[in-house]
Order: sequence, then structure tokens, then C-alpha cells
Amino acid sequence: MGNKGARGRRGRFKVGDHVAWNSEAGRVSGTIIAVHTSDFLYKGYTHHASEDDPQYEIRSDKSDHVAAHKGRALRYAERKNSA
Repeated sequence: MGNKGARGRRGRFKVGDHVAWNSEAGRVSGTIIAVHTSDFLYKGYTHHASEDDPQYEIRSDKSDHVAAHKGRALRYAERKNSA
């Protein structure tokens, strides 16, 4: 199987990439809308990020909810065609 995460690959996730992650509600997918390479305030909490360990803001496909995750929690996901 190929490498599906950002770690161990050349390059990283970027704005516009479609990714998936596990949540309490199960597997969620969405599109990266921002990449943070320094600490940032999000929903009242400081999230730690760096050039070597960025965090990503992702908008959920289903709910439009925005979540922040480190790259190790994300996997590339195929886009589903709208019917």
C-alpha cells in the first residue's frame, strides 16, 4: 500500500487537498482551507504548529464544520461525485 499520510513523504498537505480523519462520530472527510506553521488561536485555545509539524484547518464535506488537526491525523481521500 502507498503512503497515505503527510509524514514520510516529500511535501505536505496543502490548501485544497481533500483529506479524511477519524472523529468520535466515525470517518470524516473535508477540504483543507488553511495551513498553520506557527502557534495560532482557534476556538479559544492555542494550537501548536511549526514548519516541521504544521496544523491544518479542514472544512467538513457534510456539515461545513471547521476542525484543526495535525498532519499525522489526516489521510488523502477521494472526492465523491455529487449526484
